Amino acid sequence: MNNKILEFFGESTRQNHSWEEILKNQFCPFTQSKCFKVRKSTPEISIGTCTVRYGRDSKDVLICPHRLLEKKRVFADCVHLLTLHEPGNELHIVSEISIPGGSVDYFLISARKGKVKDFVAIEFQTLDTTGTLWPERQRLIKEVTNLNNVEGADSKKTFGMNWKMTAKTILVQLHHKIETLEHFNKHLVLVIQDHLFNYMDSEFNFNHLSNPALLGDSMHIHSYQLNEGNKIFELDLINRVSTDAEGMAKCLGLQAEAKVELKQIITVLEKKISSHTLFSLI
Repeated sequence: MNNKILEFFGESTRQNHSWEEILKNQFCPFTQSKCFKVRKSTPEISIGTCTVRYGRDSKDVLICPHRLLEKKRVFADCVHLLTLHEPGNELHIVSEISIPGGSVDYFLISARKGKVKDFVAIEFQTLDTTGTLWPERQRLIKEVTNLNNVEGADSKKTFGMNWKMTAKTILVQLHHKIETLEHFNKHLVLVIQDHLFNYMDSEFNFNHLSNPALLGDSMHIHSYQLNEGNKIFELDLINRVSTDAEGMAKCLGLQAEAKVELKQIITVLEKKISSHTLFSLI
């Protein structure tokens, strides 16, 4: 198959599946819910594209941040940053918490009897696309199903990768957020794919980052490789680097002021944790 979409609704397009049923359900196995990526003109239709093959060097590129939720391994890789975590504490994952500088994708929390003892803020970032993936999606559907007259499959429109804007935007956001978290001696982790990390490393000043990462640094970057085995794609942590708020400023030459009371953040987190947010390492 020459189609550039490698994972569609969480399933490898290099394997045989009941694609018509998958299209009907529009289910994302990573969020355990309907795929949130919808077509603006027809919002009842989920796009379902997770990973694509792109460029002359055929990079396998993640384009959906929820793809990083695979088996929740990225959260397990952050547990060591819960420096106040103790045996007997519960682990929770909560999402979309606002702090100065913007909203944080996830918090990994160590709690006991409903009280937060420690937390790690975690941001996901995958590549933003340009153009449109819709024709490629429709050609895939035409290839893997018995459906005829798939609308848009003959379109010549293409897609690209917005490397520069993706990298610059997330680094600016991180710089604003890390000052808040560093003020309370907490960690912020950026979870990205190796291709995006390599681009950042080439375009920004990353020479001062600690490699391997240091536990005492407030800002950590976890880089994952997407490996293909038996036509199934899996994430593998391959690199961890770290710095602090000053180091982020060196990357961008920007300034940010973000000071809030730690109690305010903890109050919001404690309202969010419940039996539904429990996270187990087993």
